[in-house]
Amino acid sequence: MNMPAQADATKVNTAGGYRYIPSVFQYSSGVAAEDGFELVRARFHRPVPLDQGFAAIEAHLRTLGRPLQAFAQCELRSPRPYTEEGFLAFNRRYVKTLEAWDLCDGTVTPVARTHVCPVYEAPQQPSMHAFTYTVPTNTSARRSFMLAGGGDVRRGSGSFMERCVRRGDTSAEGLREKVEHVIAEMERRMSLLGFGWADAISTQCYTVQNIGHLVGELLAARGAIPGGLVWSYAQLPVEGLAFEMDVRGTVLERVLQ
Repeated sequence: MNMPAQADATKVNTAGGYRYIPSVFQYSSGVAAEDGFELVRARFHRPVPLDQGFAAIEAHLRTLGRPLQAFAQCELRSPRPYTEEGFLAFNRRYVKTLEAWDLCDGTVTPVARTHVCPVYEAPQQPSMHAFTYTVPTNTSARRSFMLAGGGDVRRGSGSFMERCVRRGDTSAEGLREKVEHVIAEMERRMSLLGFGWADAISTQCYTVQNIGHLVGELLAARGAIPGGLVWSYAQLPVEGLAFEMDVRGTVLERVLQ
């Protein structure tokens, strides 16, 4: 699968009130609220099927008087990892809603995304776990951002397996190189949006590999987990990948029933 390299510049979704890092056709690499707006994260108490989740997001935004373009980020859960061909087919289905909401032109979308596959209590079908959107503010003194999930894959063209860091190597040193790569990518994305670890509210990792020996040295020591590390025991959405992270700097988080 050919995937374009991520651009080293941000663009603005004016209608939505946020800027983003352009990436691939199905998601951006991260978003940050523009002046006069802040990001709010809403999590479903339990993941809901994808179409139902999109309908709930639309209803939620309309209730708040926000346009659909305020939709800035989402977190998906799937039953199991996809083949590369299956992942492409899923993404083509996924972006149809974004196209209908005027958030995707078939080449780029401003909406960031994290997508993983829980090992336990996995949903029976692709589901919506959480979403983030902008709301106007006159009071927030803290800027807000959300990074998309980033895995152990180098940027550029070629298949996921061609770009995978230390492909198939989950030894202690193989995992070290994977984790170091992903941390560097998180730092790159935060820098592009104008943030750093000091601005993070929470840091998440997604893996079934034992990374305990790396957390202190690579994450805690660099100030990367000020609120602790949330470790989701989950596989990545494409077969063969092993480690992913995202970083959140939202102002408000809520749980929806």
